Amino acid sequence: MKGYANPELLISVDELARVINEAEGARPHILDLRPAEAYAAGHIPGAVHVDLFGLSLIDTDPAPLKAFMWMIEHLLAARGIDEKTPVIVYDEQSGIRAARAFWFLEYFGHSAVRMLDGGMGAWTRGGFSTTRDAEPAEPSSWTGARVPGALATWRDVRQAVGRQTSVILDTRSDGEYCGTTVRAARGGAVPGAVHIEWTRNLTPEGEFKPASELRKMYEDAGVTPDREVITYCQGGYRAAHSYVALRLLGYPTVRTYVGSWKEWGDRTDLPVEVPNRH
Repeated sequence: MKGYANPELLISVDELARVINEAEGARPHILDLRPAEAYAAGHIPGAVHVDLFGLSLIDTDPAPLKAFMWMIEHLLAARGIDEKTPVIVYDEQSGIRAARAFWFLEYFGHSAVRMLDGGMGAWTRGGFSTTRDAEPAEPSSWTGARVPGALATWRDVRQAVGRQTSVILDTRSDGEYCGTTVRAARGGAVPGAVHIEWTRNLTPEGEFKPASELRKMYEDAGVTPDREVITYCQGGYRAAHSYVALRLLGYPTVRTYVGSWKEWGDRTDLPVEVPNRH
């Protein structure tokens, strides 16, 4: 699919339609990450609604990080997620809501997570049916196995600043990166961060760009697979999207700074630079 190193991380609308129509017995868990009103207006048959938007962590010290992840883990278990059943996540496009859920599930060690490429937009453009019917999910007792290599804390980011084997990837808007849009105690960026806004991962139709385009964009900016990549944004959603893009390309070491700029910018003990946009 589009030349990716890890094409199995995405699923097309055609393949999902086949899975829904042909599955007998156990079906994959389909998670709709859109707002509740969008889900109620019509969703993919069999999808369960879960809205993670706005659930962010602003302190990645061990105790609050552990509590936050416990909450997310139990929320997903309440929607029926277990360790054996494949999970498909979607939102309106190949967007940040689905990417955030994808990242959480990979962090929790789920072995079969896929994002619907193009999301609900591609599904409706393809002429596939939707429904307003909703069955309550059967909760599970699932607890994930943490994958520390998928997550970065403020300490990890501070250690990575200036390290040649690492690159810090800022996925926010131009205004946030340059400090003209301030959404924390301080504006600006993590020193030395490479700026590639997450929207550049997508086509105008809201699907991931082909691998050749993504690879050139990142490698031209110095985000190369031989380096550890740490993504960040404001609260972890846009950062998760670029995490998915780099995972598709087969980058071996990609981490998301889950506290992102809200934590970093609020902590006056951490360094900040205000880049000049030429």
